Amino acid sequence: MSRSPVWHPFTQHAIEPAMPSVVRTEGAWLETNDGRHILDAISSWWVVTHGHRHSRIMEAIRNATEMLDQVIFAGLTHQPAEQLASALIEIVPAGLDWVFYSDSGSTSVEVALKMALGHFRNIGAPRSRIVAMEHSYHGDTIGTMSIGARGVFNAAYEPLLFEVDTIPFPAAGREQETLDRFEVLSRDRRAAALIVEPLVLGAGGMLMYPAWVLAELKKITEASGTLLIADEVMTGWGRTGSTFACEQASISPDILCTSKGLTGGAIPLAATLATDAIFQAHYSVDRKKTFFHSSSYTANPIACAAAFANVEVWRDEPVAERIAALSAGQAVGLRRFRNNANFTDCRATGTIAALDLRAGSAGYLAEIGPKLRAFFLERGLLVRPLGNVLYVLPPYCITAEELDGLYDAIEEAGERFGSRS
Repeated sequence: MSRSPVWHPFTQHAIEPAMPSVVRTEGAWLETNDGRHILDAISSWWVVTHGHRHSRIMEAIRNATEMLDQVIFAGLTHQPAEQLASALIEIVPAGLDWVFYSDSGSTSVEVALKMALGHFRNIGAPRSRIVAMEHSYHGDTIGTMSIGARGVFNAAYEPLLFEVDTIPFPAAGREQETLDRFEVLSRDRRAAALIVEPLVLGAGGMLMYPAWVLAELKKITEASGTLLIADEVMTGWGRTGSTFACEQASISPDILCTSKGLTGGAIPLAATLATDAIFQAHYSVDRKKTFFHSSSYTANPIACAAAFANVEVWRDEPVAERIAALSAGQAVGLRRFRNNANFTDCRATGTIAALDLRAGSAGYLAEIGPKLRAFFLERGLLVRPLGNVLYVLPPYCITAEELDGLYDAIEEAGERFGSRS
């Protein structure tokens, strides 16, 4: 077989084995061309919520293709985008009144940053700083790399990145340090926005912090006139137990970014939602105050139709009950590791569970990572550890039996690769 010309993301081709070819997806499962079935324990990079190929979302896509393909979204509109925008405003935290479409999580955050900076410039009180949280990851475009943690993900691109102010991650027992640092940074009124991943930092290692910290951060932004951007690209659509993580802190951000689960994981789409004040700062007879951002596929009608079908699934099906059942199952699964010396820091927020394997080095490039991936794949499980951090983030349709088998494999991995202390 000839070499594939495909360059895969986050893949070192010099050391990776041949990749399985997936020919069919269904529910929580992937089927390969050689007939193997693989349990998708990470929702195909955190995007699939209800399960692969949910019938209502697939039907919406098929129906949309009978009427529309791509339509330029500057100067024209269409029903799928209008329907979806109205539905999103109803489901997100109150006060987010405007919807700007893009096509990925990274671009939704880029849009948010530009909205924040444009807002202050247009009202005649320009602010130039962005405040981010330690260990954050917000994407792989230039702006999102700039506000993410500096390290292996972006070291090669350092000359392109702009400087930001950073607050420490609110680790257990040290939450006040985070709040105090942001309080200091907010005093000079230079910060346009604080951007956070609410409750769970994903690629940073599935780090989790309590909702009250998020509520306190929101109070500081309000007092200092700083905008709060909630990057809910991963945490949205039920992952943390509520529809959006911000709900657990009883706050509404000034800007909210959503993608991944927006279409149930079926097709790419993103949206950045903003308050009316931010929109009004760009609303003017002065064309220089226009919000200058676009992508060729903004508000693709087929993607919007898929996302609207996803919202209808949330309205009509017992999604909240499925999320509650999965959250309970995750808590049960983690209990078996409480006294397991091969693991440490067992943690969960909603449907997201994580634990650290004691296996020598830590961090994303820990040598144990590829070994663990291969170990799980041999057992028909798609698990993609963040170095020595194992996490379970499956579709909501996973059964208790499937979840239990997954934790069996994690326990076996600890026996094989762990270094007991």
